[in-house]
Amino acid sequence: MKVVWTGSISFGLVNIPVRLYAAVEPQSKGFRLLHKKDKVPIQYKRWCPKHKQEVAWGDIVKGVEMGKNKYVVLEKEELEQLKPKTTDEIAIMEIIDAWQIDPIYYDHHYFIGPDSEKEKAYFLFKQVMEQCAKAALGRFVMHEKEYVCAIESYKEGLLLTTLNYAHEIRNITHVDYLADAPSLKAEEVKLAMQLIEKLEKKEFDITKFEDTYMDELKTLLKKKVKGAVIVVKQKPEKVQKEKNLIEALKASL
Repeated sequence: MKVVWTGSISFGLVNIPVRLYAAVEPQSKGFRLLHKKDKVPIQYKRWCPKHKQEVAWGDIVKGVEMGKNKYVVLEKEELEQLKPKTTDEIAIMEIIDAWQIDPIYYDHHYFIGPDSEKEKAYFLFKQVMEQCAKAALGRFVMHEKEYVCAIESYKEGLLLTTLNYAHEIRNITHVDYLADAPSLKAEEVKLAMQLIEKLEKKEFDITKFEDTYMDELKTLLKKKVKGAVIVVKQKPEKVQKEKNLIEALKASL
């Protein structure tokens, strides 16, 4: 497995050499925009709409929009000065109960592995985190960006999850119609609970949920490579039916 970062976990006066590996490998196919006539990938130009001409890289600067059509230009040296200092350390700031982290803060997942065989400090840290059901919150720099992260025991090793900052999370109260919750009938609640109990499983098994779109896309690509004629089936129009909520719940049961 490819290593994406090497360094150490700084835990008090203990230093644990580690390696990071991407825990998720997206399987989606990347689509390219092609010229319909000759199947050549489309290119994009750095175009200035005011002067109606292509702009060379040497004439491009970075700026931040501070208002409508008002930009503040930042020089390369100024941006370099703002970059977080590159380190090879994940500094543990505090330890919390793992359940305290709201899932909305989770961003990207990475496996943490030891940097060498039989790294005792690594496995000691993993064991105590597992026994206590705790998460370690830390900071580190990767690819010139500073992250806040959570480290937890995961199966045979450790899992690091980068977290979104608080100011990046939108306020759910801004979602339309949430403030106008209707009153619910006791029978509606009872039937809904029965439906939940019917669908409930004792154990979660993600392998039962297949990526049908990707499977069908791969099959389609294989057929097209072989020159097969593809017949596109028309989807039937959806018929909108108004149904009483209680009747719908009873029918579902």
